[in-house]
Amino acid sequence: MEAVLVHARDFIESRLAPAEPANDGRQTPMRNHPAFIAQHAAATCCRGCLEKWHAIPKGRPLAQTEIDYILSVIQRWLVQQAGQ
Repeated sequence: MEAVLVHARDFIESRLAPAEPANDGRQTPMRNHPAFIAQHAAATCCRGCLEKWHAIPKGRPLAQTEIDYILSVIQRWLVQQAGQ
């Protein structure tokens, strides 16, 4: 789990944190890493989903507290799935 969350933080910081992420709406693959699956399941895959489902607005860089929040949502989903 620790390694997955380290990767997830890297994905968030590089793919979601910029004010205008490259390929927004298509930057998170649907498979090949548990963090990607969790991002889609938890609506943390793109800035559009973050705005719609988590009230994190587009058009500005993510704050560290928002990155931490997104990571916690991903972790919660992964833990829930592991328990099933």
